[in-house]
Amino acid sequence: MSKTVPMILASLVGFLMIIAYFSPPLLPWRQIAEDWYTIVAAIAMVYGGVNLCIHHLKRISDREAGWGFSAVTLGAFGVTVVAGLLKLGVAPESAKQLGHAWSGQFQQEGGVLWWTFQYLLSPIVSTMFALLAFYVASAAFRAFRAKNVDAVLLLLTALIVLVGQTKDREITSLFLPNVTEQGVPSFPIADLTEFIRKTFVTAGQRAIMIGIALGVVATSLRILLGFDRSYLGGDE
Repeated sequence: MSKTVPMILASLVGFLMIIAYFSPPLLPWRQIAEDWYTIVAAIAMVYGGVNLCIHHLKRISDREAGWGFSAVTLGAFGVTVVAGLLKLGVAPESAKQLGHAWSGQFQQEGGVLWWTFQYLLSPIVSTMFALLAFYVASAAFRAFRAKNVDAVLLLLTALIVLVGQTKDREITSLFLPNVTEQGVPSFPIADLTEFIRKTFVTAGQRAIMIGIALGVVATSLRILLGFDRSYLGGDE
């Protein structure tokens, strides 16, 4: 019973959202459902924040391995929440708001939250992706070994795309019997790279997106019909 009622509610709201998309008279009900979704999402975020604090405080209290990272996580979480809620460093956007506390956008340029994102989070993310480049290069080296025809085609395509990303079109030119306006026979690899991206890459991306869409539809139907109850914490 504890899982049956949430399952019924999820199914009813899900079908309501789908039918309301094609039935304009049901749009007010869809708006009510979206408002309730916003309320539930806000409650879930608060619950998630409390759960995060309890989890990391327990790790710090028990001195588990890596508890120092938990302390850094809690400190960063606290600073972000306080800076965002109190709008530290945010100035009023107009003269009418001078007498109102906490006026202005919390993401306003110059505020503490903006400064934290601009000068702490962004460099950390850039550093992480810069480190990932070495792992990508190592994986590419292992994957691009020309052991068969497929590997050779993959290697040649990758080389063309990598070389075609350079800005100097004179360097990225593969000399072929094609004459340019200056009378120099050349065929820019940059153009070939663009052709590969627009033709083969686009076709592959569309196939992947179609597969993802079919998977989303199948999973959604399983949830709406009650066959998949994993979101309730397990099967009955």
